[in-house]
Amino acid sequence: MTFDERRSQIRSAVWEGMIASGIDFSRMPDKQRNALADAITNQVLTSVNRIMEEAVPSALAADEEVIGEEKILWQGRPFLTLNESYVITSERIKVIRGLIGREVENYELIRVQDINVTQAPGERMFGIGDITIHGADKTRPTLVLRNIQNPHEVYELLRKAWLKARKDFGLMFREEM
Repeated sequence: MTFDERRSQIRSAVWEGMIASGIDFSRMPDKQRNALADAITNQVLTSVNRIMEEAVPSALAADEEVIGEEKILWQGRPFLTLNESYVITSERIKVIRGLIGREVENYELIRVQDINVTQAPGERMFGIGDITIHGADKTRPTLVLRNIQNPHEVYELLRKAWLKARKDFGLMFREEM
């Protein structure tokens, strides 16, 4: 389910709650009623995400050490998601899925070819967005880090790590003309 679909679902529940409250909103102008429903929806989404952050342990468990020179640069999870988290290290991107069972996917930075950030209007309101990574990985040529908070900051961190990894491995960029 996309962020906009989740937001729409919660906004519908807010409207149902407003109607069920028995308060007469008919004297309130439409614009104010919509603003009230939007403000409640946004606050509910933010509060639920904060509760989820406190309830779910970090993506990197103590038994998952980083080996050698590899350093953790960033870790996070998609907004309003419990079963997926991301870790960006100096050498790779880890996608960890599952709450009970666990699947870990590694995407080496040296295989990355391009990185893009996209934000839908609803995502911009919450400061979240998607980071799309295109690469030379045959099993998964495109990787999307969904609903990342502060996506432009994470993009810059990832871009710098990608350039450094390519330099460290002696890989150069060549553009086809």
